Amino acid sequence: MQCQTVLPGHECVFWKKSGCTFEGNSCQNVIEMCEGCERIAEGTIGPVCSVAPSPLQKWSHGLCNFATHRKVEVKIEEIKVNPLKASKKAAAKRK
Repeated sequence: MQCQTVLPGHECVFWKKSGCTFEGNSCQNVIEMCEGCERIAEGTIGPVCSVAPSPLQKWSHGLCNFATHRKVEVKIEEIKVNPLKASKKAAAKRK
């Protein structure tokens, strides 16, 4: 359903016929770590996340999975191959 209080007109999974069912009956304002994210929308209570009603909970375990301004660095380690085993595998494929 569409939010009627903080972000009027936006789809919200917490909005029911009885009103907002999120704790405190309202979304929470964005936190400092959210600055620069494309998902920040200006609501009636100030800047809020258009995807997550509680930005503090999304950042509590590290990087927010909805953050558009920060990326996860993936480290790829080189796998060491035993040359003897590699030559045996290559020989087995030739047969």
